[in-house]
Amino acid sequence: MSKITATDPLKLSIPERIQLVEGIWDTITAKASSIELSDEKKSIIDARLEKYHHNPESGSPWEDVYKRIVSPPEYLTPPFFAS
Repeated sequence: MSKITATDPLKLSIPERIQLVEGIWDTITAKASSIELSDEKKSIIDARLEKYHHNPESGSPWEDVYKRIVSPPEYLTPPFFAS
């Protein structure tokens, strides 16, 4: 079996690359339970959860968070591109 390099997938079409990534992701999620969080990451999560419990209004609803993620940054929206 020959060795695969990081540039080999670039020879594939976009749909083939998507299939490759999906296949890789499936192998990762199949073993997700074996991935252990570090103590540092657990502490960060615990601190954020505790902060939320003390002030639930400080958070944002998922819909708002999603809109911020998928919306372009303000500096890329009109009138920036106005001619």
